[in-house]
Amino acid sequence: MNAFSSGQALRNFVTGLPKAELHLHIEGTLEPEMIFELAQRNGVKLAYASEQALRDAYAFTDLQSFLDLYYAGASVLITERDFHDMALAYMRRVHADGARHVEIMFDPQTHTARGIDIETVFAGLASAMRMARDQWGLSSCLILSFLRHLSEADAFETLAQALPLREQYADLWIAIGLDSAERGNPPEKFARVYARCRELGFRLVAHAGEEGPPEYVRDALDLLHVQRIDHGVRSEEDPELVQRLIRQRTPLTVCPLSNLKLRVVDQMAQHNLARLLRQGLCITVNSDDPAYFGGYLADNYIEAAKALSLQPQELGMLARNSIEASFLPANGKMSLMAELDRYLAEAPLAD
Repeated sequence: MNAFSSGQALRNFVTGLPKAELHLHIEGTLEPEMIFELAQRNGVKLAYASEQALRDAYAFTDLQSFLDLYYAGASVLITERDFHDMALAYMRRVHADGARHVEIMFDPQTHTARGIDIETVFAGLASAMRMARDQWGLSSCLILSFLRHLSEADAFETLAQALPLREQYADLWIAIGLDSAERGNPPEKFARVYARCRELGFRLVAHAGEEGPPEYVRDALDLLHVQRIDHGVRSEEDPELVQRLIRQRTPLTVCPLSNLKLRVVDQMAQHNLARLLRQGLCITVNSDDPAYFGGYLADNYIEAAKALSLQPQELGMLARNSIEASFLPANGKMSLMAELDRYLAEAPLAD
């Protein structure tokens, strides 16, 4: 049964929810309009004649078909200003969606491989994130993500390039992630670099169980010692693993529209998000690469709610899980939880 009187009532409720976004690739927020704007600014020649032609290419058959276009889009990012403009556009959008805190993944190797200095990437992202914090009260942190289709040696080299910047960006850079093509790139490939990052005191997350099997989720927990699993939807194939995730309260950062667009599910109504949530897993909702997958944070809540008959209290639980699973300090979590409690007690469900 739908508890909302209209689609607008649902949208109003969702955008009002105090919540966090924990699974967002900043390079995946480049809308076609900005890609063309930056290409013109930097003299980069694109393979598409128009913004619409580029958007029409967003018909993906799997993760790799998306990644090919994703890396091509990132080629327009050259200067500190480019990274700033991209990040600020996302922060403005997610602030309007009701986020109070965001944890932003970025892929330095995508840029350093093109000759972009890693400090350019950090500086541009950080200036936008600090501006959003100061102007809108939107807190954020950075998750430096290694590309899993590259070697562990390459990851170590990226870490070495980034570490001299750690003190300068200590207010933002607190975590390490692992993304890109999952097939054929198991977590164990990065066990040593993750051990080093753990020694250095970074929070740890990793993509697992999107296209890869449930074993990748288990290995990310046992070999990489991650605190969150990004995606993780294939965990359901292993009932013992599901019980472990429930018992350990291990968060899954699920991205419904991404899963639909990349054919992890054929229809949103088939998604296991609600099933896992109702079993007691710490499920969170996120947008992944929203410019490519047709929806930002609120859109993911709304489409999942409509297709899976999520009730207001379940949407509230998803928001609560996002705060619990975040890397905010304890006082920040308590403050946001209290704001969420007040909202859920007072929020109207009708127009």
